[in-house]
Amino acid sequence: MHNNFVFCLLLFLFSNYFFGQEVLNTKSVKKITKAEKNTSLISIDGQLDEEEWTKVLPAKDFYTLSPDNGNLESPELRTEVKVLYDNDAVYIGAILYDNHPEKILKEITERDNFGTSDSFGVFINGYNDGQQDFQFYVTAANGQADCNFTSQDGEDYSWNAIWSSKAKITDFGWVVEIKIPYAALRFPKKTEQVWGINFFREVRRTRQKYTWSPVYNNIGAFSQQAGILKGIENIEPPTRLFLIPYTSAYYNANKEDSELTLKGGLDIKYGINDAFTLDAILIPDFGQTKFDNVELNLGPFEQQFNENRPFFTEGTDLFNKGNLLYTRRIGASPQFYPDLNDNEVIEEYPKTTNLLNAIKVSGRNNDGLGIGFLNAITEETKVVIKDNASGNTREAIVAPLTNYNVTVFDQRFNQNSSVTFINTNVTRNGSYRDANVTGLVFDLNTPKNTYNLSGKINLSNTFDIENKNGIESTLALGETSGNYRFSIGGEYLSKDFDKNDLGIVFLNNYYSYYANASYRILTPTKTFNSFNIGLYTYMEHNNASNEIQNNNFSLDVNTTSKDNHYFGFGYRIKPFERYDYYEPRHEGRYLILPRLQSYWAGFSSNYNYKFAFDLQLSNLFYDQSGRYDLDIFISPRYRFSDKFSLIYSINPYIQKNNIGYIDYLSASDEIIIAQRDRHTINNALTSKFSINSRMNFNLSVRHYWSFAENNTIYALQDNGRLLEKNDYTENKNSNFSTWNLDLSYSWWFAPGSQATILYRNNAANSSNAIDKNFKTNFDQLFTDNLNHTFSISIRYFIDYNQAKNWIKKS
Repeated sequence: MHNNFVFCLLLFLFSNYFFGQEVLNTKSVKKITKAEKNTSLISIDGQLDEEEWTKVLPAKDFYTLSPDNGNLESPELRTEVKVLYDNDAVYIGAILYDNHPEKILKEITERDNFGTSDSFGVFINGYNDGQQDFQFYVTAANGQADCNFTSQDGEDYSWNAIWSSKAKITDFGWVVEIKIPYAALRFPKKTEQVWGINFFREVRRTRQKYTWSPVYNNIGAFSQQAGILKGIENIEPPTRLFLIPYTSAYYNANKEDSELTLKGGLDIKYGINDAFTLDAILIPDFGQTKFDNVELNLGPFEQQFNENRPFFTEGTDLFNKGNLLYTRRIGASPQFYPDLNDNEVIEEYPKTTNLLNAIKVSGRNNDGLGIGFLNAITEETKVVIKDNASGNTREAIVAPLTNYNVTVFDQRFNQNSSVTFINTNVTRNGSYRDANVTGLVFDLNTPKNTYNLSGKINLSNTFDIENKNGIESTLALGETSGNYRFSIGGEYLSKDFDKNDLGIVFLNNYYSYYANASYRILTPTKTFNSFNIGLYTYMEHNNASNEIQNNNFSLDVNTTSKDNHYFGFGYRIKPFERYDYYEPRHEGRYLILPRLQSYWAGFSSNYNYKFAFDLQLSNLFYDQSGRYDLDIFISPRYRFSDKFSLIYSINPYIQKNNIGYIDYLSASDEIIIAQRDRHTINNALTSKFSINSRMNFNLSVRHYWSFAENNTIYALQDNGRLLEKNDYTENKNSNFSTWNLDLSYSWWFAPGSQATILYRNNAANSSNAIDKNFKTNFDQLFTDNLNHTFSISIRYFIDYNQAKNWIKKS
């Protein structure tokens, strides 16, 4: 209670201070450019030959962003940008001068991948609140990238908008022409618009970046240093209603069976008003999402996977506040396992639950209040249980009809601060577990963006056989500007804090605190383009015993040379024994872990060269005889041409005399721990061939093999130490391998419309028998369980306003 009181008092004091301060700009005068009204048809062809462009005064005089910062652009690499607008869209025309146009890099890539290419970007903040930009990039190869940038979370490239662009190389440099419909932006309904805006350019061969409005890197506030766009007046944006119907076909085959599946569905995007948008998916189809990198997991916690489903990645910055949402819970494998009688077995346990539908509403009003609402429903899922003795079968529910909900209110103020309320809820039909988590999150910055105070309080409630309440709280203070920076903070999680129904948390019942300090150069030196050295300390204690659960003291150095090669290294020490309350898998028991030291080193050569490679090495040494970890990552890459590239990686990982849980003997109440040798090797190959920026072939291959061989068996004593046990004879060795191959062709045949053809094969093998011969294991993986999938999917983007014109013409 005392900790919570202090927490709330600090929040109150800092909130009053921040709210009461007058907002100060990092510069006394911001750069201003003006948009002119367009009255004719603009063809997006990269030529800027329409008469309307000649009437616009350009925004010019760009400043260097990195590696050197704050200097005026050189005349031979100058940039000029013009802005037009009408009732449908805003138009950007940019002339990027280059005295060596033959040296302009222009690798062709798929969307949101810059590759090795020059690029131009426009950053638009319709509310001019300094906290969120919609960023649109065009590469010299005519590729597109877009992202949603927030000052708290950075860039989110999973966000995709519908816009048009064209880039063209000339004898004086290159030219970019862009049309951004208002539907891709957010701004208030006003007679006169005043937007925050910045323009960006990267000359890839020198890695030099420029911005029109200078952005000073001694201040951690990129979006607050934008310029101003004026001149847009009396616009009447059209109805924002978009329909995206899709159809897909899947042919699945393996050694035993084959199946053809046809699907169809509809995505809807509707602009409720100028600020808020509704997204809905009816009859979802995620069959072509990227495969998961499954691993042999011997630890006490589940493996966390990336979210690859577009609906749950696009424009979700509001829903990620407070770190309460792990969207892979929606549609995941069922959580409940039925009670089985003697001789009963489950014929097949499902890997997923079917998502029936999902909607999200999100946006921000003119007062800076962001509102988000996400809701998804998964269907009831059953399994068939067979009695091997009688042959009878019965059904049992393993996942009831379930509703998942997230509601967010996020108030921004002072152009750089926010306070957020968020609530997540999972309601299951019938007498199954329900859960609710409510959070308050704040991110406060001084007017000059020199100091930051952030934190959160999350309260969890689970409703099951026994109702439980828990709390999670954090508080952090840091200096965010200048060469020298620091941060201090702490965290508390109660024993019953649980957000795993819709979020993910691995540890609870602990408190921790940390202190960090770092130094960085703000301008290049004779040796380095960038240099950063940091000292980091961390301590974590169990709430009940106050014993140390974790501790860490580390030094890290990260640099970039004048030739744009990266090199980093670090040293870490855990000088105290750690009490691991999670590895034993039983409440109240713990395993004492030894002290350790480790080092790491990494190198990454300049990707501008056709041949480049990444190398990383880490080595852990334990205060335990013969125990160490060795992790090596090597990844060469070669760019054969602007169209074709290949990346290979190999990652061998050796754990010698590793210690971990393998079994529990209920009769004697003994927890069995093994000293084991674990060997892992992960091979991956990715390749792309781009016909142009709209047509791409992609190949992704991964082979993973890991085995753990138990050498010495121990019983865990009540004091956390190990006692050798000679009478345990169970084979708890692990041998797991998996194979995935995806070969796809994608064609963006119209804005927002895509056709994709995918061939996939995959296999997995798991057993207790270990054969250390690589070839034998690899061959065995393909013997009986290789699955093949061939699929075709077509998504077509329909703008209501265009469809309305089609109907009128017909």
